[in-house]
Amino acid sequence: MTAPNHNVLTGAMSGPSPAIEVAKDLARRGVLVAPVLVGIGAAFWGTSGAASVAYGLAIVVLNFLLAAFMLGWAARISLALMAASALFGFLIRLGLIAVAVLVVRNASWVDLVPLGLTLILSHLGLLFWEMRFVSASLAFPGLKPTPLKSSLTTPEAATTTDLSETKEHQ
Repeated sequence: MTAPNHNVLTGAMSGPSPAIEVAKDLARRGVLVAPVLVGIGAAFWGTSGAASVAYGLAIVVLNFLLAAFMLGWAARISLALMAASALFGFLIRLGLIAVAVLVVRNASWVDLVPLGLTLILSHLGLLFWEMRFVSASLAFPGLKPTPLKSSLTTPEAATTTDLSETKEHQ
């Protein structure tokens, strides 16, 4: 009798997807910076610039969310499918971004310069901003855990728990 072949690539992952958690956080950050970026687009290119920046930000946020959904879905099936989803999903999403731009390129409300700048700079900016919050640890995949505020870290708690100042310990 032979031992069963346990191939790591055919195994699936269980539990919540760290990619989805990170993408939701990226989307939240994208919504936070949207008013500022749309205002910059309006200041330099008028209403067509503001609309183009808003459209570009929507494409970027949807791109991140779609990538995370694809990775999370594929990881539940197999790690090989997750790798294929990462590679070919990137190509598919690039195609979708190109289609989204080509569909509106001749619309009266679109200015291609702010749209292109938004697509490039917001992808990079949001990724670099998110790098500060992503855990590179297998113990905490996804976002870094937020430290708990302990009662021992407050000055009042430190003075009450410091036994070297009490009469019993002198």
